[in-house]
Amino acid sequence: MSDSRGAPTLRSDARRNVDRIRHAAVQVFREQGFSAPLEEVAAAAEVSKGTIFNRLGGRVGLIDAVIDEVVAVELRTVIEDARSVVDIRERICSYVDALRDLQYRLPAVNDVLLQEYRDSEPLLALCHAGTAFHDSLVAQGRAAGVLADDFAPEDFQALARDNALVLKCGGRPARADYDRRTAFVLGGICASSGAST
Repeated sequence: MSDSRGAPTLRSDARRNVDRIRHAAVQVFREQGFSAPLEEVAAAAEVSKGTIFNRLGGRVGLIDAVIDEVVAVELRTVIEDARSVVDIRERICSYVDALRDLQYRLPAVNDVLLQEYRDSEPLLALCHAGTAFHDSLVAQGRAAGVLADDFAPEDFQALARDNALVLKCGGRPARADYDRRTAFVLGGICASSGAST
């Protein structure tokens, strides 16, 4: 069977399986990140792991199918919210705070920042959008004198990646400790409060 464009159509039971897989993947990936065992996604969807491969092509196909629902919408919202902040110091601080919050709440954000699945074009596109935004923040912050003189775009990337590695491999600290460390990070990269904005 095929649709009006000649693309193959799925039987109703196969469509239901794909819908259940997508729903389960969103839940599991939001809780555990994109490296969660596919067996857990299959169990939550009440299908076999083979069905995931047959219908979506495996892990990368599954990531591509659900990345917007798992992390992309939230990451783009953080960027757009930061862009709307007029004061550059506040823009940088609100962005770093919001990004670190996402990293803490959604393990899949760390997979994006670490570019864990380079075969996923939507994941890499999200990485590139984040990199471009980081670069513009650093340029604006340095031009306004609100970032330390020697703070470079690659330092911003390293801070995000380092945090991702710690959260992914080193365990999740208590939220109060994590938020306190976010304040230390911001205090270290920003120039003294007396600098012009």
